[in-house]
Amino acid sequence: MTTDSDTALLTAVRAGDSAAYGTLYERHRAAARRLAWGLVRDPADVDDLVAETFAKVFASLRAGRGPLVAFRAYLHTTMRHVCYHGARRDRRLEFTDDLTRYDEGVPYSDPALDRLERTYAAAAFRQLPARWRDVLWHTEIEGNSPSEVAGMLGMTPNAVAVLAHRAREGLRSLYLQQHVAVADHPECRWAGDRLGGHLRGRLAPRDANRMRLHLGWCGECRARLDEISEIDGIRHRPHRQRHHAGTTG
Repeated sequence: MTTDSDTALLTAVRAGDSAAYGTLYERHRAAARRLAWGLVRDPADVDDLVAETFAKVFASLRAGRGPLVAFRAYLHTTMRHVCYHGARRDRRLEFTDDLTRYDEGVPYSDPALDRLERTYAAAAFRQLPARWRDVLWHTEIEGNSPSEVAGMLGMTPNAVAVLAHRAREGLRSLYLQQHVAVADHPECRWAGDRLGGHLRGRLAPRDANRMRLHLGWCGECRARLDEISEIDGIRHRPHRQRHHAGTTG
């Protein structure tokens, strides 16, 4: 008996075959749970994350969106975004009887959110050109001055400073890009790959004009842009404590 490929099952789901999605679920559930355990720690949270992710992908497929191929990759990307946005949502609202840490002014850090942030930052760093990674490592991690780095890289101090600025902007754009969910429409994929650069004003004029035209009619990409705009704003604001129980930030 021949086992249907993921691609054939995805086609069947789009055509209204819910049983085909059940097959995809059984086929990829174990891998999804392994990834979920890497994102959250509580068993109940693992179950909730897996269930919400599969439900979100199913809804996308039934609406004519979602993947045509590479179901597992799409599923894993969706799970990371569900986890990230869920952690950010929970970070804004907390119910507790213990206000001690707020009274003492101790900032609260969500380990799951922080871990995911580090994952996004590391992925962005790996995508930078090697020379940009070098200059960022020496200036930002090791704390060397442009004059010190100039001797290491065979550049002038001014050239190091300029390159470091470009590298930081590139890293920032790529970091924001990690938060953009996978899109299916070709034009949305084009826009999604460049939303981080668009937000940071790094697109060439021709691409910037194409992006403006696309955002003019695509509500989904505008929503993606709104999400990373909020993230960019949060990352640039000074850290503030969360409010007391029952309030939102």
